[in-house]
Amino acid sequence: MPRRTNPATTEPREALISTYAINDAMNQLILSHLDPRAWRAAPPGHKGNGRTIAAIFAHLHKNRLVWLKNSAPHLKCPAPLDPDRCTMKQAAAAHKKSAAQCLKMLVDALSTDPKRRVTKFSRGSWTRTWPANATMFAYMFSHEAHHRGQILMLAHQLGYRLLDKTPGVWHWEKLWKEAAL
Repeated sequence: MPRRTNPATTEPREALISTYAINDAMNQLILSHLDPRAWRAAPPGHKGNGRTIAAIFAHLHKNRLVWLKNSAPHLKCPAPLDPDRCTMKQAAAAHKKSAAQCLKMLVDALSTDPKRRVTKFSRGSWTRTWPANATMFAYMFSHEAHHRGQILMLAHQLGYRLLDKTPGVWHWEKLWKEAAL
């Protein structure tokens, strides 16, 4: 991806793309600091209710694949993750690949080029298709932020605090700099 100017001072399209570009950096930061014992730990509450942290990361990746398959079929989809068997290392690698493809999809979707290939956004067969525009970015980013919050809360409930180790998820300027944006 070409180097971009400071996202805080760019035009809206560039700011959205730069923000999504660091989205996966937040996930990678969490994965790199997560205690491995929390990865498959059962959520508190009734047995069998809720997803493990592994399953939440697999869900995020699966949704990215659905978005890519339905909205940008010309882009190659990475392999899915098995929520019951994937390791943290496999999840990190898969997320890196699907994030790169989703970023390519967004760059095209937000382009003003009349020949752009991504013109619609499908979240899956369960709902109607939207035009590919800033709403697409908002949905993608908020979906991931929602589940990041779940992961951080679940790790905390399980006794594996993350925010004291990963305050960087809130330091976007640092993430932009590290991503050379």
